[in-house]
Amino acid sequence: MAQKSTIYKASMQVTDLNRDLYPSFQLTIARHPSETERRFMLRLLAFAHQYHEQLELCKGISSDDEPDIWIKNLHEDIELWVELGQLDEKRLKKASNRAQQVAVYCYGSASDIWWQKIQHKASQFSNLTVWQVNEEQSNALTPLLQRTMELQFTIDGSQIWVSDENAAIEVDIVALQTGS
Repeated sequence: MAQKSTIYKASMQVTDLNRDLYPSFQLTIARHPSETERRFMLRLLAFAHQYHEQLELCKGISSDDEPDIWIKNLHEDIELWVELGQLDEKRLKKASNRAQQVAVYCYGSASDIWWQKIQHKASQFSNLTVWQVNEEQSNALTPLLQRTMELQFTIDGSQIWVSDENAAIEVDIVALQTGS
């Protein structure tokens, strides 16, 4: 019997000092059985970092046709495609061809090696931004995961503070490539 997704509820407050945005919102999120706790928390971090009123969480890891997060306009055109992980050239090309803007949040101990291998190919996609999330700090996010969460995200420059009532974690992200 296949495992079912686990449902989480997150009350999120974002203070984005880079863009002067201060939204508060509620999310109900399905976590696929194969998605790690760290990846799940990084999806929330990417959602806060990319926040826009039309931003939506997608099927992500359970679908080849959708990213983790996106913005679609009224005509169903994809304005923003957001993915987590170390994408291959084929996936980068698909995202770049389908969306106006693409953001990739790479993480993990092998993200430096992945970037060295893919950097030249990634540079051909002018609409691609690649963020690298600090390995140790991204691992520190997992204790914040609860079935019902109240999280605050404070974004200032390349630092994101993620906190709940018990802890605050600083996460550094580095732009490896910025799209136009």
